[in-house]
Amino acid sequence: MNVSCLQENLAKGLGIVGRAVAARSTLPITANVLLTTEDGRLKLAATNLEIALSSWVGAQVEEEGAITIPARLLTDFVNSLPNEKIEMTVAPRSRQLKLTCGRSQATMSGVDAEDFPPIPSVEDGVSLQLDPEDLHKAISQVAISAATDDSRPVLVGVNCVIEGDQLTLAATDGFRLSVRHLTLSEAVSEAVQLIIPARALVELSRLLSDEADPVQLSVNSTKTQVLFRLKNVELVTQLIQGTFPDYSQIIPEEHTSKAVIDVAEFLRETRTAAIFARDGSGIVRLTFTPGEDVAPGKMTISARAEEIGDNLSEIDAAIDGEADKIAFNSKYLQDYLQVLEGGRVSLEMSGPSRQGVLRPVGDENFVHVLMPMVVQW
Repeated sequence: MNVSCLQENLAKGLGIVGRAVAARSTLPITANVLLTTEDGRLKLAATNLEIALSSWVGAQVEEEGAITIPARLLTDFVNSLPNEKIEMTVAPRSRQLKLTCGRSQATMSGVDAEDFPPIPSVEDGVSLQLDPEDLHKAISQVAISAATDDSRPVLVGVNCVIEGDQLTLAATDGFRLSVRHLTLSEAVSEAVQLIIPARALVELSRLLSDEADPVQLSVNSTKTQVLFRLKNVELVTQLIQGTFPDYSQIIPEEHTSKAVIDVAEFLRETRTAAIFARDGSGIVRLTFTPGEDVAPGKMTISARAEEIGDNLSEIDAAIDGEADKIAFNSKYLQDYLQVLEGGRVSLEMSGPSRQGVLRPVGDENFVHVLMPMVVQW
């Protein structure tokens, strides 16, 4: 192999695929990154056997070839180099990669590319195009509600239902629920239901911020793997097998009171209350009082910890219905408010013991349900 490319491009590619390098694995080669030539470019690939990331880097290919190199060693060395051309060579029947950049050079011992786990090919099932900006926003809004422990495997995933021209993403950890609807540019011929690991979607979301072209989503015919194809990157992940809970039953259809609050103010005061809530089981209390005559309604946010102290603040809120109160986990509430893009949010309630439903004002495609905390009022 004889390849040359710019240090900046190689460092960026290694940074992308490095997210899929196995930190701890019974298969040592998954700590390596695969370097191979393909269609006149340099392809980098890494996998932890659950997620596989591939990135293509513009390069001058003098001689085809492939090798795998310890990812951390290669990445650290490339990042230390100046932004100049890097030449990489592997002698025939050799397992050593020689790198030269300016006046720096290094030799790294690797492993044959044939020993690297094959990157799955997903081409024989349903395929559709997604807008990268819409998908990035949807993932950020839904992934916050996915479970982080594996006690119920389906809950560490995001349920994806593709039907007609609609894609619905949903996640829940049993304490909160996020549901987001996306409209597709083209309708699909058959309905598909998948459970994609939330960790894989979070990794995908990191890549989407710089993407302008449509993202291709492809599912294999056995519904065991899904591929996301970007302009110069591909992400393949194993799908979670199982039945996702019927979450529609926990979204209340009616409410006795509704408050509309400015998101920035709500988030600021929730963060302040969370300082005291840390030593009080993470509980913030919300009390709503309707306005009288021309006076606006108000929301009171409070938190207290027996040995630390307490905090109380008020902000304006448009209250429709009767006075109400509810308590939430401060972290869950902050997670939700942080993924909103300003504006106002509505909170629908039916007393302190029923779940609260949060919706961004003007966006009917995103709904978030929070279970209340049981407190002594």
